[in-house]
Amino acid sequence: MSTLSARQTGLLLSGWRDAASAAAYLALADRLRLLIIDGRIPVGTRLPAERELATQLAVSRTTVTAAYGALREGGWLTSVRGSGSVARLPQRAPILTESPSTGVLDFTKAAMPATPALAAAAQRAAARLPEYLGDPGFDRVGLPELRAQIADRYTQRGLPTDPDEVLVTIGAQHAITLLLRTLVSRGDRALVETPSYPHAYEALKLAGTRMVPVSVSDDGWDLPALEQSLQRTSPAIAYLMPDFHNPTGQVMPAAVRAHLLDLASRQGTVVIADETMAEMNIDHPALPLPLAAYGDAVLIGSVGKSVWGGVRVGWIRAGRPLIQRIANGRTAVDLGTPTLEQLIVSELLPQMDDILRERGDVLRAGRDHLTARLARSFPEWEVPDVSGGLTFWINLGEAVSSQLTLAARAEGLLLAAGPKFGIDGAFERFLRLPFSYPTAELDRAVDALETAWRRVGHVVLPEDQGLLAAVV
Repeated sequence: MSTLSARQTGLLLSGWRDAASAAAYLALADRLRLLIIDGRIPVGTRLPAERELATQLAVSRTTVTAAYGALREGGWLTSVRGSGSVARLPQRAPILTESPSTGVLDFTKAAMPATPALAAAAQRAAARLPEYLGDPGFDRVGLPELRAQIADRYTQRGLPTDPDEVLVTIGAQHAITLLLRTLVSRGDRALVETPSYPHAYEALKLAGTRMVPVSVSDDGWDLPALEQSLQRTSPAIAYLMPDFHNPTGQVMPAAVRAHLLDLASRQGTVVIADETMAEMNIDHPALPLPLAAYGDAVLIGSVGKSVWGGVRVGWIRAGRPLIQRIANGRTAVDLGTPTLEQLIVSELLPQMDDILRERGDVLRAGRDHLTARLARSFPEWEVPDVSGGLTFWINLGEAVSSQLTLAARAEGLLLAAGPKFGIDGAFERFLRLPFSYPTAELDRAVDALETAWRRVGHVVLPEDQGLLAAVV
């Protein structure tokens, strides 16, 4: 059972007093509940003792005792003799996905429904499956046909690739896990972007790495900090998202890519580039080549964003020796990628350019529609101009992201608060908002945000006033 120290909990609770609750203990309970919901306090984690947390937060022990009591009554904490207060989920956990009966909108995921081409591809793949039923079906590296198609796609993007440099995985998250098992030991340093993909943070923590954060903002990567972090800490790996970075949408310039890989090579750092978003190109700007075209780098890809999250196929593109090491050690984690799903992706890859054009059209409509709605309803918010990806990384102007997330939940809108994308409670001023949903759902989401924004003590500018102000 892991334990959160009072100091760690205090960092996660940054800004909790700003919550518009009737009493301090309710504000504290609300913030702790959100941390458990978001997974920033994992289920089964022991919270600090009441006296220790009260000292850390500079409040009375009565406040912490009352907050813990409220959480126990709601099923969010349980008391274990000799173990203190342990985070849990209620027996009747809140529904975290949209359903017709509740009308809840789940905007915690930056994703799209399945491409229309998927159903027919699945039927063709199923018809081909009998060809493979004579084999044992345990496939550690991937079907030769699919690996060749993935390699050809990299070659088309300007990175010559051989099928032997590709290993097929059960999605991108699985690829991250396999790489961490192969490349790092407990206590190794790992350079990471901040903000970044929360599930990558989780995998890095489980692997026992010590994370070295480097900032990514509207101005891109903090290059001096990147240089210093590599030179001073010599991390074993660096996990980056250079193309349509999640959540900021930034694209790393070619010159920065080349400089980064040169520095990493000198320090013995293996650079892992997560390309999950790389082909979600809305406005079709000329993108740099894949990171490995500028030096030694390992690439991760998947069809989770382009095709559908329910098709669990991803891949690793790396040198042959590393591919062989991963394949040899893979049986400790799993016994291979499902054959039918590989066949489905093999059927879809020849159509991928058409699929991506269709996806780009949908995302462009969603992005432009949401940009206009947010400008009318929240003129004080800073909404970035992005040319690809699935999300906005919005600057709210105030450290109220967790407050707003809780208030939106009461209005039937589930969001991931800004701190979920950082380390130790950072990014309370930011909110990730996907534009990958149908326009009707985007409108419902903005309507819920307007009500939630009022609940946290802010005035929503009426649309007619906003237009009048623009004219004046």
